[in-house]
Amino acid sequence: KGWKIDIISADHQNKPDVATSLARQWADVENVDLYADVVTSSTALAVNPVAVEKNRVHLNSGAASSALSGKACTPNTIHWTYDTYALANGTGKAVTKAGGDSWFFLTADYAFGAALEADTTAVVKANGGKVLGAIKHPLNTSDFSSYLLQAQSSKAKIIGLANAGGDTTNAVKQAAEFGIVQGGQKLASLLLFINDVHSLGLKVANGLQMTETFYWDLNDATRGFSKRFSERSKNHVMPSMVQAGDYSAVTHYLKALVALGGNPHDGAKVVAKMKEMPTDDPIFGKGSIRADGRKIHPAYLFEVKKPEESKGPWDYYKLISTIPAEEAFRP
Repeated sequence: KGWKIDIISADHQNKPDVATSLARQWADVENVDLYADVVTSSTALAVNPVAVEKNRVHLNSGAASSALSGKACTPNTIHWTYDTYALANGTGKAVTKAGGDSWFFLTADYAFGAALEADTTAVVKANGGKVLGAIKHPLNTSDFSSYLLQAQSSKAKIIGLANAGGDTTNAVKQAAEFGIVQGGQKLASLLLFINDVHSLGLKVANGLQMTETFYWDLNDATRGFSKRFSERSKNHVMPSMVQAGDYSAVTHYLKALVALGGNPHDGAKVVAKMKEMPTDDPIFGKGSIRADGRKIHPAYLFEVKKPEESKGPWDYYKLISTIPAEEAFRP
């Protein structure tokens, strides 16, 4: 099309006030049309009303709170890649049905952790399990020993990690040091990205189950995209589902602009057109966007391979089950 497209980025430091300040500045000074990625639920929920006020598009791939297509849904927002309902419905249901019917949660003390614990608790109970307790920890906790000891003493079969990123990897590493799995309890990581598994290594991460909506080695289309991504990325890493989701979301946004005959600089109008059009890309295949702004596609339950099962770099997951698009997200 010959369009000039500027991409700017900034670190919101997981702080809602920093994120909203950036969103306002970008709308008022930089004339930004689209907010993409916006990791961390608390910052995404803070940016959401700014997108409405400034009539910009908010395509969220990075945050998990299912409120983005629930009580906080807007005509300007599409929640693209995953959410706490999908994570809970995938991992929580599978683990509980496999006999993990008593849970204790280690929960990150912000919007995402609370939503993930609540959604998983509902799934565990609906499938005949019970929750024996939960403890909250601050974001960016380095020492999980006291939390893990409480989880251990609960005698719950499953310790559910309702956290993400460094908090998850720290908890998994320290659980291994404490011999928690050897002691008969299992860890259920409710949000784990492939870069987290890469950081942990298969020796520590093997056996963990997680729900994702994308994996680089899922099919020929995902392998093709991931090869292109890896060739361009620093250190030749494979994309996480959030990074792949950003690509998918922005691609569909650009298709909507083409369908509209150009950029109307009207966020709600663009989002309405995006919802009208079926989605189709190498990341998620064919899909759709609901009226509430929830992007719909399949999800997958994976288990991290043992070191001896891996055939090479980034060969980390084995597929346990596919959750069809119509079941993956909240009805």
